[in-house]
Amino acid sequence: MNLNNLTGKPMAEPIPGGAAKNVLANDVDIKGTIKFENELIFDGKIEGEILSEGTLVIGKNAEVRGEVKTKSVTVHGTVFGNITVTEKAELKSSSQLTGDLKATRIIIEEGATFIGKSEVTPNKSAVKQPSSPTSSVPVEPRKQPVPA
Repeated sequence: MNLNNLTGKPMAEPIPGGAAKNVLANDVDIKGTIKFENELIFDGKIEGEILSEGTLVIGKNAEVRGEVKTKSVTVHGTVFGNITVTEKAELKSSSQLTGDLKATRIIIEEGATFIGKSEVTPNKSAVKQPSSPTSSVPVEPRKQPVPA
């Protein structure tokens, strides 16, 4: 099986330390949950969720119907559901996402289809807005000139 056919681009080298990539090809059909640790290249169909602290590549032939929660994701195929990642989300030109996208960084190539909301939180330690009115600085209303 040629892994380059999944994404249209040459695949990266194996993860340092000898960990192999997990590959689920386009003849795989899953109903349920996929969990993995390092990296998964998924090119099949799933009705359920994909959960990981690793990196997910959704191939050109893939169809995901459900939630995706990973460290990072690159989408070449179709996703019907929300994607939440702690780092980078990439929507390639061949991708279709119908759902919300939350990530630290988002890259959307020209030609990608994205129907939903996006939330980018580049700085996880962002200053929170004050929750109590006593901690906010009072603002005086602007006085409007009275016509004569």
